[in-house]
Amino acid sequence: MTRSILFVCLGNICRSPTAEAVFRGLANGRDLEIDSAGTSGWHDGHPSDPRASAEAARRGIDMSSIRSRKVEGEDFSRFDLIVAMDEQNLRDLRAVQPPGSAAKLVKLLDYAPGLGISNVPDPYYEDNFPEVLDMIETACARLLGSLA
Repeated sequence: MTRSILFVCLGNICRSPTAEAVFRGLANGRDLEIDSAGTSGWHDGHPSDPRASAEAARRGIDMSSIRSRKVEGEDFSRFDLIVAMDEQNLRDLRAVQPPGSAAKLVKLLDYAPGLGISNVPDPYYEDNFPEVLDMIETACARLLGSLA
């Protein structure tokens, strides 16, 4: 049974904190540990990208308390499910997953095959925050539904 979920992208300032905030809102009242991290430590301690936070706020989602951090070895024992935003994140996670770790690694859009794409695009470079948030909301709702 999944009790803890970690969302992961590259820098932990756009996609994964958005997924954390969206999923936290959807899972309100459920006994789940929800967090996010990045495969790089480039932005450790920084808040979410202002563009991601602004788009989330337009939809009533608060990301103000989320701070970037890098994935750590203990995350693979702390979290049951580690959800990567794209194939490169998934490869990076598999490369550092400790032997014997029981954490299940998946991509977020595995839960939304109807979208017709397999990777959440990085809005940091493409500046497509509304579309990315749409994808994340769809996939997070289906992920939550899969846990029921």
